[in-house]
Amino acid sequence: MRGAALMTAGMAAFTVNDTFMKTLSNDLPLFQAIFLRGVATTLFLVALARAMGALKLNLTRRDWAIVTLRSLSEVGAAVFFITALFNMPLANVTAILQSLPLTITLAGLLIFREPVGWRRMTAILVGLVGVLLIVRPGAEGFTIYSLYALAAVACVTVRDLATRRLSADVPSLTVALMASVAVTVFAAAGAVAGPWVPVSGMAAAQLGGATVFVILGYVCSVLVMRSGDIGFIAPFRYTSLLFALILGLAVFGHWPAPLTLLGAAIVTATGIFTLYRERAVARRGPMGLRVR
Repeated sequence: MRGAALMTAGMAAFTVNDTFMKTLSNDLPLFQAIFLRGVATTLFLVALARAMGALKLNLTRRDWAIVTLRSLSEVGAAVFFITALFNMPLANVTAILQSLPLTITLAGLLIFREPVGWRRMTAILVGLVGVLLIVRPGAEGFTIYSLYALAAVACVTVRDLATRRLSADVPSLTVALMASVAVTVFAAAGAVAGPWVPVSGMAAAQLGGATVFVILGYVCSVLVMRSGDIGFIAPFRYTSLLFALILGLAVFGHWPAPLTLLGAAIVTATGIFTLYRERAVARRGPMGLRVR
């Protein structure tokens, strides 16, 4: 229950961070906003990693290659996601990202030939129908930024698959720090190449709020990994959609169309089922015998 509470708190923190970042869309250029938030986040992660003894840089060549791939994927995810966030309703972007358990399972099958039973395969196909209901290509409400959100899903899928290939002795905070550094450096290059505008008092407050809540989200994410059965805890990540619906309506006056809500419900249900099946399969040994 403690782990479930931490996961819910982390999802709430990340969604509040997204809300603050979206409010900056009319005041700061994309790369400037990502860079300023990234500097503060990186400094915090350095301090946290050092305090927890989790700063390890003497990695093997294989692990460095995986960390590099993961960090580049994080850069793509940040740019695509925040671009979509700046231009789409908060709940719509969040709903599309709820397809991650489905895409990760599917990519594991296609790339690494990880076994996927017919139940999970059916859930993936049904879940992708839900994604189509959210995006609705060719419909009147469709925008190019829906494709940016899907690109963010693809980048996060690569990121998470890369994370699974890291050696067990690579600290998660070191991995998160490297990703934060990569995003910040890339955003700095983009900010230099593009326009730089003065930061107003309101924009500074919104940026500060985004930074505080993204850091809180990171802390909860680290604590979740140390709390209870992750198979039980993982479905609570879908609370982010509930928070996005509430904040999207309260802050921006956005409420998704009925088809979007239906698609989000399908994606959420199939994602939770996929997580449940992965947990059930993981607890079984060879020949279907249950492992104690």
